[in-house]
Amino acid sequence: MKTVLLTILVFGIIINLHELGHFFFAKLFGVKVNEFSFGMGPKLLGWGKGETKYSIRLFPIGGFVAMEGEDEESGNGRAFCNKPAWQRFIILFAGAGMNLLLGLCLLAWSTSQMSLLGTNVVGRLEEGAASAAYLQPGDRIVEVNGCATPGYNDVVFQLIRDADGLVDLTVLRGGDLSMTRWERTLARLGIGEKSLGEELYLSVPFQMEEVEEGLRTLKIDFVFLGAEKTLGNAVYYTFQQTISTVKQVWYSLLDIVTGRFGLSQLSGPVGTASVIKEASDAGLRSLVVLVAYITINVGVFNLLPIPALDGGRMFFLLVGALFRRPIPARYEAYINAAGMLILLFFVGLVTFSDVMKLVAR
Repeated sequence: MKTVLLTILVFGIIINLHELGHFFFAKLFGVKVNEFSFGMGPKLLGWGKGETKYSIRLFPIGGFVAMEGEDEESGNGRAFCNKPAWQRFIILFAGAGMNLLLGLCLLAWSTSQMSLLGTNVVGRLEEGAASAAYLQPGDRIVEVNGCATPGYNDVVFQLIRDADGLVDLTVLRGGDLSMTRWERTLARLGIGEKSLGEELYLSVPFQMEEVEEGLRTLKIDFVFLGAEKTLGNAVYYTFQQTISTVKQVWYSLLDIVTGRFGLSQLSGPVGTASVIKEASDAGLRSLVVLVAYITINVGVFNLLPIPALDGGRMFFLLVGALFRRPIPARYEAYINAAGMLILLFFVGLVTFSDVMKLVAR
C-alpha cells in the first residue's frame, strides 16, 4: 500500500505540475480556460472561479487543462486557436518546461546534500582492475565511444551503455587538476599558462557482469575523483547533471529505436512503482534523485514530435508557420487521437511486460 500511495503521489505531482505550466501561461496570455482538473475520471468535487471550472477527479494520476479552441475551431477571440503562434508554442512548451524545472530544483537539493561532487577524473583504480594497464589516476575522461563526457554522470552513463566491454576513451593526461573550470576553458582556447594535458586515445577492456537474465553491463573498476563543493561548482554541477539527464533520455530513445534495448528492458507504471519503492527504501536523497530523473524523462518525452504529445502539437505549429497556413484543427485532432491510441497500446504492452516480470520472480 505504501508503494502504491508513494507512486500516486510522485506521478500526481509530476503530471499536475505539468498541467499547471499550461494553465499558468494560458491565463497569462488571456486564453479562455474552461476547466482545470486535478486527476482523471469521474468528478469527485468541483467549483468555479470566474470563467474557469476546477475539479478533483477519482484517479489522481493525471490531470488536464481544457482551453477554448484547443482541439476545434472557435469564434471566440480568446480561444487558444486564435492566439498568435508564438503564444501557443509557449503554452504548449510550458508543461514540459515545468517538468524540467522541477527536475533541476530536485537535483539542486540533492547536490546541496553532497560533501564532494563527482568529476570525470580517475581518482584511483581498484585492485585487479582490468583497466589498470591503460588508465592512471588523474586521467580526465572527455569522451567515451565518441560521445562527449564533460561530467561524472556522462562518463558513468556512457560506460554502462557500452555493449561489449571494449571502450574507446579519449583522456587528458598530465594536466593540472587544480585548474578551475574557467582556466580549463581558456586552456582549450590556447590562453593561459596551465595545460589541460596530453590527449590520448585508448581502447580499454572492462569486465562485463550479468545484472539480470539476458542483460549484461560493464563493471566500472575505478573510483572517480571528488571535488570539494563550493557555491559556484555546485550550481554548475546541478545544471550539468540536468543536461546530462536530458541527453541520457535521448540516447535511451535512440537505443530503443535502433533495437539495442527490447521491450523486456523497458519499464511502465508497474516497473516504475517497483523502482520508486527501492529508492524510498534507500533514503530520501535516492528518492528525490529518482523523481528528478522521472520528471525530466516526462518533460523530454512530451517534447518529442509525436502526435498527441505537446511536441507533436508544437511540430504542427511550426509546420503551419513555415508554410504560412495553419493545419485545420479537425485534421490535427484526428492525427492526435490516432497518436493517443498508439501510445496507449504501447503503454499497455510495457505494463504487460512489467507484470510478467513480477510473475516470473
